[in-house]
Amino acid sequence: MSHLAPSADLPSPDLPGTLSVLRAAAEETRLRVLALLAEGELSVSDLTDILGQSQPRISRHLKVLVAAGLVERHREGAWAFFRLADQSAAVRIAHSVLEAIDRNDSRLTADRARLAAVRSQRAEAAQTFFARLAPEWDRVRSLHVSEEAVEAAILEALGPKPIRNLLDLGTGTGRILQVLAPRAARAVGLDASHAMLAVARANLERAGLSRVELRQGDAYAPPFARNSFDQKKKEKKKN
Repeated sequence: MSHLAPSADLPSPDLPGTLSVLRAAAEETRLRVLALLAEGELSVSDLTDILGQSQPRISRHLKVLVAAGLVERHREGAWAFFRLADQSAAVRIAHSVLEAIDRNDSRLTADRARLAAVRSQRAEAAQTFFARLAPEWDRVRSLHVSEEAVEAAILEALGPKPIRNLLDLGTGTGRILQVLAPRAARAVGLDASHAMLAVARANLERAGLSRVELRQGDAYAPPFARNSFDQKKKEKKKN
């Protein structure tokens, strides 16, 4: 049932670690949260709307899941977003548990219906914001090379090799992520604007790319460890 695909090179958890993860997941609300996060990252507000529970209660459940290594948290301005962890040993257990659950369970089906409604409202708000920028955005875009030509040049420069860790600096509406994320094991978009990230999030969800990560930050001081993303090696010119 999950969109989560654990990497083959992740370590397997030991017995104490497995017990800790299972204890964290073995509660109805937390299991429903994991199932929802398998569909993509969500804020605390999203989860309270979907599950119909108070923010303090949802926050307590998320704290347990984060401590167990099942969920990752990141800030986007005043917002906190959560997603399934994909770089820890716990992810193997999460994948197995979520795959074992009947996708047609009535509670999970109702949760997904409310998730769709939340995403629809979020997309509408993002597009309303972007509509106000559209005239200026289109004017600026008209000063540059066509989008199709830029994308074709990027694909040619990257070549056919698969991408392991992709970082799109100044992701804006998320268009480059839509083009390249399907080829990447991990794809992250960084932008300084929370409002533009909301637009990108809506566009990526509409494109079915719910596992792409979006982060708010400065492109000149990205909040990531050095050498944590692929680098394009320069080819030596032949004499």
